Amino acid sequence: MFETVLRACLTVVLLGLGAASLRGWRRLRAAGHGAAAPGWRLAAYVAGLAALAGALLTPLDDLAAELFSAHMAQHLLLTMTAAPLLLLGNPLPIVLWGLPRRARRALGRPLTRGHRLREVLAALTALPVAWLGHIVTIWIWHLPSLYGAALAHEPIHALEHAMFFGTAILFWWPIIEPAPRVRRHAARGFKIVYLVAATAQNIFLGMFLSLPERVLYPHYLETAAEHGVDALADQALAGGLMWGGSHMYLLPILLILYTFAQESHSEGGSRPPSEPSPPGVAPAEPAPEAFVTPTRSSGVVAD
Repeated sequence: MFETVLRACLTVVLLGLGAASLRGWRRLRAAGHGAAAPGWRLAAYVAGLAALAGALLTPLDDLAAELFSAHMAQHLLLTMTAAPLLLLGNPLPIVLWGLPRRARRALGRPLTRGHRLREVLAALTALPVAWLGHIVTIWIWHLPSLYGAALAHEPIHALEHAMFFGTAILFWWPIIEPAPRVRRHAARGFKIVYLVAATAQNIFLGMFLSLPERVLYPHYLETAAEHGVDALADQALAGGLMWGGSHMYLLPILLILYTFAQESHSEGGSRPPSEPSPPGVAPAEPAPEAFVTPTRSSGVVAD
C-alpha cells in the first residue's frame, strides 16, 4: 500500500513539474528572457525527470528488490544521471514562471538574498560539505545492516532513495551552479579535485562490492536464484557498475578544461557575454536569480 501511494504521488509530482517547466519556458521566452531559457536547458530538465521516472516508476524499481545489479543501476540513475540533468536544466526560474503569480511569489521569495533558506542552501553546497554529505550517505547506506533494513521495509527504502537523490543534488550544485547562485564561483582547480576525489571513492566502493568472495547482502541469495542468477556474480556486476560509473565524473572535468581552453584563446582571457557556455560549467547568461521573485510590473525583480 505504501509503495502504491508513493508511486502515485511521485507520478503526479513529476507530471506537474514537467508541465510547469514547459509553461514557464514558453513564458520566459515570450517575455524576452530567452537567454535564460535556451532549448537545451528545457531538454536537459525533461531528460532528468525522465531519468527519475525511469529509476522509480518502471519495472527497474521492482527488479532492484531482487537483483543487486539492478539496484545499483537504479542508484546510478538517481545520482549520476537524474540529479545533474535536472540542475543543468536550471529549473528554478523555469518552473517558477510556469506557476501562478501568487505561488511564484510565495515560493521564490525565500530564495532571494537575505533569507534564511538561501543561507542554508549556500552552506550545504560548499564544496567540502556537499562532497562529504553525498559520499558519507552512499557509504553508510551500503553497510549490510542499513542496506538490509531498506530492502525489508519500504519506508526505509524510500528514505534511502530520498537521501541518495537529495545529497546528489547538493553534490552537483557547486559544479553546475544553477539559480539561485548562492555562492561565488569555485575555482576550476578545486572543482577538478572535488570530482577526482569523488571518482576515487566510487572506485573504492566498487572494489569493496566486487572483490569479496561472499555475498554481502543475504537478501539476494534467494531472490537472485529465482532469476537463475548467482548472487555472488550479481554482486560483482553491481560493484563493476559502481566502478565503471565513476568515470561519469570525468565528463564535467573535460568540460571545465574545455571552457578554460576556450577562454584562454579569447580576447582578454574571458568569454564574450553573448557567447553561450558549454552545458554544465558556469553558463554565461543573465543571472537567473533575477527571475525568481515576481513584481506587479514585469513579473520579476532583480535579486
